[in-house]
Amino acid sequence: MTGSLAKGRTRERRNGRGAAQGGFSLLELMIAMFIIIILISVAIPTYQRSIQHAEETVLKENLWQMRRAIDQYSTDKGKLPKSIDDLVESKYLKERPIDPTTQKTEWKEVTGPDPNLTEGEEGLVDVRSANDGVDSEGVRYSDYGSTSDSSSSSN
Repeated sequence: MTGSLAKGRTRERRNGRGAAQGGFSLLELMIAMFIIIILISVAIPTYQRSIQHAEETVLKENLWQMRRAIDQYSTDKGKLPKSIDDLVESKYLKERPIDPTTQKTEWKEVTGPDPNLTEGEEGLVDVRSANDGVDSEGVRYSDYGSTSDSSSSSN
């Protein structure tokens, strides 16, 4: 029995205190690193697509809320608002919404003739994103809600 115990001890590597040293070989570490790199290379594009989809959803919701506020303002006051700031000042919006694609509160304000007034005054008839980029389906952000955007008209 002592012979087999002695053989086991001669095969072990020992540090200065007599405990066996353990660790990973360079090959094992390299394999682990390659597996991690492969997993990250798959996860990052998926994460980026989910972030873009979330931004597009928030943009559509913000545009819908502002357009709804324009309609409510027009119905209540009998005239179109002059700008998004009128909607905020009149408490139809709590604050100027942020365009998630630009991270700014700047919007393209589309003005047109006010059908409620006969003097030919103009007011805010629509709001568009200031971002001229395209979404994941190839639709321009500035076209969200227009007749050419079939995806937002179905929401």
